Amino acid sequence: LNEGMETHTVEGVPIKIFGVAKTVADCFRYRNKIGLSVAIEGLQEALRQRRATPGEISVQADRGGVATVIRPYLEALTANG
Repeated sequence: LNEGMETHTVEGVPIKIFGVAKTVADCFRYRNKIGLSVAIEGLQEALRQRRATPGEISVQADRGGVATVIRPYLEALTANG
């Protein structure tokens, strides 16, 4: 559970949250519950807003066991740079 954690300070209190790359990988992991369209949209927005790099997302997907699922979408969205 510590993989992909980030610590932010809110009003002087440290709070641990999951990073964007981990969250996107988790969306693909639970795509049957939340929907594939939600997972794809999350991936698109993370890349468009430059909140996570394709490499970071790929690493988290590999650790989450969804690398083979997310790879085609990641390649399609990053094919033109």
